[in-house]
Amino acid sequence: MICTSVSPGRVVLVGAGPGDPGLITVRGLGWLRRAEVVIYDRLIAPSLLEETPEGALLISAGKSAAGHCLEQSAINTLLIRHARQGRLVVRLKGGDPFVFGRGGEELLACAAAGISAEVVPGVSSAVSVPGAAGMPVTHRGLASSFAVVTGHEDPTKTGGAVNWERLATSVDTLVIAMGVAALPAIARRLIAAGRSARTPAAVIGSGTTPSQVTVTGTLGDIAARAAHMSAPAIIVVGDVVGLAPLLPTHVPSSEKEEIAQ
Repeated sequence: MICTSVSPGRVVLVGAGPGDPGLITVRGLGWLRRAEVVIYDRLIAPSLLEETPEGALLISAGKSAAGHCLEQSAINTLLIRHARQGRLVVRLKGGDPFVFGRGGEELLACAAAGISAEVVPGVSSAVSVPGAAGMPVTHRGLASSFAVVTGHEDPTKTGGAVNWERLATSVDTLVIAMGVAALPAIARRLIAAGRSARTPAAVIGSGTTPSQVTVTGTLGDIAARAAHMSAPAIIVVGDVVGLAPLLPTHVPSSEKEEIAQ
């Protein structure tokens, strides 16, 4: 996606992938190696920053449940400011920029400011992390549909933006991002809405990295089993979780080879 501009600079939103540095795209890595300014998220692989040119300005825009290093408005301002100064700005975002990454907001800000921008899609953790753990989100005979949902809501609220009651039985596989803290409430609502408490479920922490941890159970007991887990994590609910012991899993790049030079 490219928007025209009179600015001599450019912003490129690059999806860094789910955690393994080897899972960034070739195009994304190419832009990173040319960048003059890199504004990067907290969950990107640190070794990716070593791919930037000598002298590139590196700016952390990390966000976590506990707080923000930079507010979104400040990030937008930085993108525009450096591009207007004629620089090639890479916005390095975990996963894919448009899957709960607020990439659309950043592109709209660039468009409103007349800044040329491009998107390099990334490997989304919503699909790749379950896959890396041996859980394909679709599988013939088990799952012909899936939904990706944010779990980042206040667990004390009785309602919210996500209609868990409708989702409970409308898709085969549920993939929940940013939902570890709210998992007990989510599980209760799904069961109350008709999803069987015996449905296989899993929580995958730090997916595709050497620190990956997978906890499995059922929808009825996964919150208790995974009570010790913390972000970043992906929750999977559905029969495909049962395939994990049967399928090979992802080996992180750090255990195989470095990023190709």
